[in-house]
Amino acid sequence: MSQSLSLTQTRYTISEVAARTGLSQHTLRWYERIGLMPHVDRSHSGQRRFTDRDLDWLAFVGKLRATGMSVADMVRYAELVREGEHTRGERRELLERTRREVRARITELTDALAVLDYKIDMYAGTR
Repeated sequence: MSQSLSLTQTRYTISEVAARTGLSQHTLRWYERIGLMPHVDRSHSGQRRFTDRDLDWLAFVGKLRATGMSVADMVRYAELVREGEHTRGERRELLERTRREVRARITELTDALAVLDYKIDMYAGTR
């Protein structure tokens, strides 16, 4: 995933990324440490410098988190991305499995919502 960056590309400090994403600086450092974040460039003084591409990745990771995907699976997905195009099939399988799990949870929540609606209507005297 290494790509040469233009000198004019916007770079963000960890505090700016925390403010933009709602993630704590601790979480951002942890993501990098466990391999969930690709390598984050550093300034000459050692400060992390995130790019728009990093922000896009973090937005995607946020969606994966919202699905309930385990951290281990998210890290595995990130590893597969770094390994290259030959891992597309395995990445797709991982996402398809997650989609099946999300759909099952949606069905379960829809059923639970129907029960709640029934009970609320009952208490409101409309049933």
